[in-house]
Amino acid sequence: MAEEKKFAPLVHEMKVEHTSWGSWCYSPQLYFRGEEEIPGAQYNAGWQLIMEPICWEREAHFHREEEYLVFMNGDLYHPEEFDAEITLWLGEDADHMEFFTITKPTIVRIPAGYWHCPMEFVRVGRPVMFQAVYLAGTCGRVVRRQKEDGSYEFIYGGPETMGTCRLTPGKKCTYCGKCFRLALEKEMAEKAEKKE
Repeated sequence: MAEEKKFAPLVHEMKVEHTSWGSWCYSPQLYFRGEEEIPGAQYNAGWQLIMEPICWEREAHFHREEEYLVFMNGDLYHPEEFDAEITLWLGEDADHMEFFTITKPTIVRIPAGYWHCPMEFVRVGRPVMFQAVYLAGTCGRVVRRQKEDGSYEFIYGGPETMGTCRLTPGKKCTYCGKCFRLALEKEMAEKAEKKE
């Protein structure tokens, strides 16, 4: 019989997740879901290999916790051979953000409460290893949407509000990306239809 270890709850074996984001995002991927996987964790991260151009995060938002965005060559044997262009907006408030273009291995620190995005992978010559790191056990975001009367509303979305699958009612969301891919495919088909 194996001896039970006192600190075993601090060691979590990550499992690969097969996702359906689309051809732009390689599957399988790795994620660490923070508190969901190690109670008390103050770290939440994902590792994605971006294969094609995509405007992944379209809406400016902020988090209650600090976040880091990491962009590096997907071939870790040659980290200096970065061949991509990513654009990102960042600032203290949604109306006064600055525009950045990333063309080299880069890490972006986003202090708690800072607005960021849209984020677009404009050109991907070589796959980009992308990592979003949240310094909290769960990840939530606040977006600002303009109402018909011109005023703004702020909408929070986090694990407690996004727990249900958008495609299969009653099923827990696994962040598989299928709803994102289907919405993107529909948008692209509508744009192509307008051009005809």
